[in-house]
Amino acid sequence: MIIRPLAENEISAVAELEKLCFSTPWSEKSIRDSFFSDNNRFFVCEADGQLAGYIGMSVSLDEGYILNVAVHPDHRGKGFGKALVRFLIDEFGDRLSFITLEVRPSNTTAVSLYEGFGFEKVGERRNYYRNPAENALLLTKFFR
Repeated sequence: MIIRPLAENEISAVAELEKLCFSTPWSEKSIRDSFFSDNNRFFVCEADGQLAGYIGMSVSLDEGYILNVAVHPDHRGKGFGKALVRFLIDEFGDRLSFITLEVRPSNTTAVSLYEGFGFEKVGERRNYYRNPAENALLLTKFFR
């Protein structure tokens, strides 16, 4: 397993991964626009030379906002999501006051993953998701 920065020529592959993983995926244009923002950081996880997953985070001053985490269906349950989240915490935790994210409450696997890293429920966003409609849990890991 290798985790490294996303390369520009991989944006279309990330867009395809989004389509496999989410009912309302980010478009390739949205990913590209976010990739070129100075505040955003994207990393991919490779397995045997193939894209197994990715994670994106926006950094503003000393605050981190996870934009998306996606793991290819063929690679789920193998620790790739955990490795990506661990990478962000290890890479940015000493520079940030917190990292926060939204997650579907029905995505119990993801909720458990984040809670395992010390993310706490700090709120809820009503009607945040569509297809299907669902609130979002707001989870935050505090560093200071």
